[in-house]
Amino acid sequence: MTIRETIRKGMIILKNNNITEPNIKARLIMQYVLNKPREYLLVYDKSILMLRQEVNYFKAIKKLCQGIPIQHITHRQEFMKMTFYVDENVLIPRQDTETLVEEVIKISKKMGAKKILDLCTGSGAIAVSLAKYIEKSQITAVDISKKALNVAKLNAKNNEVENKITFVESDLFNNIKKEKYDIIVSNPPYIKKEVLKSLDKEVQKEPKLALDGGYDGLDFYRKIINKAEEYLKFNGYLCFEIGYDQKEDVEDLLKNEEKYTNIQCIKDLCDNDRVIIAKLN
Repeated sequence: MTIRETIRKGMIILKNNNITEPNIKARLIMQYVLNKPREYLLVYDKSILMLRQEVNYFKAIKKLCQGIPIQHITHRQEFMKMTFYVDENVLIPRQDTETLVEEVIKISKKMGAKKILDLCTGSGAIAVSLAKYIEKSQITAVDISKKALNVAKLNAKNNEVENKITFVESDLFNNIKKEKYDIIVSNPPYIKKEVLKSLDKEVQKEPKLALDGGYDGLDFYRKIINKAEEYLKFNGYLCFEIGYDQKEDVEDLLKNEEKYTNIQCIKDLCDNDRVIIAKLN
């Protein structure tokens, strides 16, 4: 079959299996199989595929129909104008999280912050982005999962910032030296335990460790807020990504500590509450 015919067949299979964006995903899979850019598919759409390429293409289409995220097949995700490697060991970086990264960059420039602690780093999307866009930054990236840290290290190397990031295998603060940071940032697991089973099947293929926020989704916020004072400089900032319905809950946790001021919430591009920022006084 030609490239065009194969893509069309893949698109029909995806559509019949109720996979979202079948047109886009059918083309992305072809780009992955051929290791070619989108433009190549347009120019050479009448080229005949080799049998091996055709087999690999429909194997990938079958995986999509089984609910495996396309990013776990292609091992690629764009984030903050960079390309990240992802697999089943890390949460796929999402555009929502770019809002958090952009706010931390703004704070850093405003206060001249360089030393930043990224908790629950996962793929390293936040740490790598901050290292890339903040001059002379010193990032410490922490995760409990060794496999996740290996992915984060690869992303740091691929994006040429490995010398600006220290990776630490730790359950939050447990293995962190008592240093003081200008900013602590985290996109922690924040899905309520009872909600996990009702998530889209693609999301359920992502690591539960990166999703499960406990009974009320607030377990990690409580732990981080409780200990952050020991690791934040005076007038340092604590920055979280939150679920769209967690604004009041996380703000209340910060207010109960009575150490944080300037608490504010920033919305994402879809107008959902997405980021909470607080200043330590």
